[in-house]
Amino acid sequence: MISTRRAWLLCVLLFFSAALCFLDRQVLSVLAPKITAEFGMSNTVYSRVVFAFVLSYTVMLALGGRVMDVLGTRRGLGLSVAFWSLASAAHAFVTGPFTLGVARFFLGVGEGPGIPGAIKGAVEWMDPRRRGIAVGLATSGAAVGSVLAPPLSVWAERHIGWRGAFAATAALGAVWLVAWLLAFRGLPHAATTPVAGARPTSSWRSLLARSEVRRLLAARFCFDPVFYFYMFWIPQYLAKERGMSLAAIGALIWIPFVALEVANIGAGFVSDRFTARGWPQRRARMTLMLVAALMTPASFLAALAGTPALAIGLMAVLMFAHGIWITNFMTLIGDTVEPGDVATTVGLTGMCGGIAGMLSNLVIGPVVDHYSFTPNFLASAVVYPVAWFILRGGRPSR
Repeated sequence: MISTRRAWLLCVLLFFSAALCFLDRQVLSVLAPKITAEFGMSNTVYSRVVFAFVLSYTVMLALGGRVMDVLGTRRGLGLSVAFWSLASAAHAFVTGPFTLGVARFFLGVGEGPGIPGAIKGAVEWMDPRRRGIAVGLATSGAAVGSVLAPPLSVWAERHIGWRGAFAATAALGAVWLVAWLLAFRGLPHAATTPVAGARPTSSWRSLLARSEVRRLLAARFCFDPVFYFYMFWIPQYLAKERGMSLAAIGALIWIPFVALEVANIGAGFVSDRFTARGWPQRRARMTLMLVAALMTPASFLAALAGTPALAIGLMAVLMFAHGIWITNFMTLIGDTVEPGDVATTVGLTGMCGGIAGMLSNLVIGPVVDHYSFTPNFLASAVVYPVAWFILRGGRPSR
């Protein structure tokens, strides 16, 4: 059994693993204007590089989630971070679009199991009464990584070049891995090894036979492309349609991700307070997700904003809404399935979202090349309400 103090320490490390995961993947999107110019890449070619990452990431969300449930977060997440750090280092040696795509593919292989593992650890190690805040802490690391990526990437590009920026993120992964191994010192191996009740209790087939699980998958298929769009395309949008320099992008693009960070942790806290006051778990999660869904039309207004600053502010509203949404969505998964199936189910939903992300990224590039970014902002304004209605029809969770 893990003490509360040790559980919080491990959740903090889960937070940093998610931060590293999103920092590593965001370096390319922040430096995309420079890298695409150096390699002579069009938006369509860039979309294929993004596709390579999303393809492997999508497959490994499902496979990696299952591996996490078998190995446990202790071993599984350590292997995941080690692999993606090596893949990040490989970016420093690419010679063109093809090798860049290969490096992105292997980065996705390593990062795929990461978020399912972080959610699994937060659900298993923390008292159920604090599940919302624990999941919020773990998932909020993604926002912190996204916040840090623009200024750190721009700073690194100026001082050690864009290749050095990728090598630096790999070094941070090595530091995290050492801290992760040290955090388990003094703990019996059995304390963090999957045991009865923590190992997978259901096959993929039996999970997919449950209507509430299918609704979770369908909902994530709807909303995940929005986050992929914001992760990989907003710097391109600000550079090409708003005329912002790389330095200006690095100085401002962190703002939406700060909003995401605040919402991640705040939504988990509020959700736990609702349940502490007697609200059913599902009602608490779904109420907050409805609030989030009603905020997302701000994304379309961002495309119509008169100034870059106002556009970024409206993007921050969308990201704040996403933070409320994703924290409660992930917690809802933990409420719906057994602990031993959490990483598997998170991975399956992520796979569905990744498939949607792959398809959307292949469309975004040509749409931008032939029209503009506006249709993408319009789509991101309507999918969360659709996803909420999909989830609303599910059977009550346990």
